[in-house]
Amino acid sequence: MTTFWFIVIAFLWTGYFVLEGFDFGVGALLPLLSRSEADRRQVLGTIGPVWDGNEVWLITAIGAMFAAFPAWYSGLLSGFYLAVFLVIAGLIVRGVGLEWRGKVHSRREIALCDAGIVVGSVLPAFLWGAIFGNLLFGTAPATVLGGALSLSVAVLHGAVFVALKTTGGVRARARRAALLAAVGALPTAIATLPSVPGRGPAWTLGTALLAASALAAGVTLVWGRREGWAFTATATAIAATTATVFGVLWTAPLPGLTLAEAASAPYTLTVLTWIGLFALPGVIAYQAWTYWVFRKRLTAGVH
Repeated sequence: MTTFWFIVIAFLWTGYFVLEGFDFGVGALLPLLSRSEADRRQVLGTIGPVWDGNEVWLITAIGAMFAAFPAWYSGLLSGFYLAVFLVIAGLIVRGVGLEWRGKVHSRREIALCDAGIVVGSVLPAFLWGAIFGNLLFGTAPATVLGGALSLSVAVLHGAVFVALKTTGGVRARARRAALLAAVGALPTAIATLPSVPGRGPAWTLGTALLAASALAAGVTLVWGRREGWAFTATATAIAATTATVFGVLWTAPLPGLTLAEAASAPYTLTVLTWIGLFALPGVIAYQAWTYWVFRKRLTAGVH
């Protein structure tokens, strides 16, 4: 049960980083992809129907950690209290910006909402990488590199998503933004990923290589205007990176703490398993249906 729930939690974090990753990237790129109010609405329209649903993955992942591995939950959140607080503050500011933007009318109020969306996207995207980088290596350079990697990959992922979901000038600018983001993402991945597998099981070397290869493939596919496959590649890169990180954490989710020591009692894990068997498929099915409904490209003027 312990290993099963660790895999479930890793899956939930993977879903969060893949889905919320492009949300963060879109928000961070809002000023760069927009030349007019119509452009800004087109860009934000790509994530409008899904961004709040994507955050459910984080809530579920944290909740599962609290129930299945309370010692891991408390150690992680208290050990990185300031960083986690800033992540939550960023998510709140971004949520307010996204919700209020369509309800305010003055240029100043709209500009404040846009600033909140940008800051509330950049801050969590950087801090999650910094938290896990520090968790793995415990050094300041690793913290900065982890943050730089997660932010640059999120920007690349978001740019590809906008290119996939839009037409016209916004689509063209999104493709260019993706290629520019790759200038930061690829070198950072090369500098960061090879050092991770040495701390975990042998198979993490394969997932690290897959992450780097998928990232490079995504850039090549964007260059060839194959946005659908490019988005699949960047999503694969994020998933493989997350698998690598959690592969290392499997031996010790926190320094000096084994997975068995962090776990709840067997009875608790059994009850959680029955709840998860019914709840998790429903969440996945609902989100899949949402993405299917809003699958078409957006043109200028679409809210």
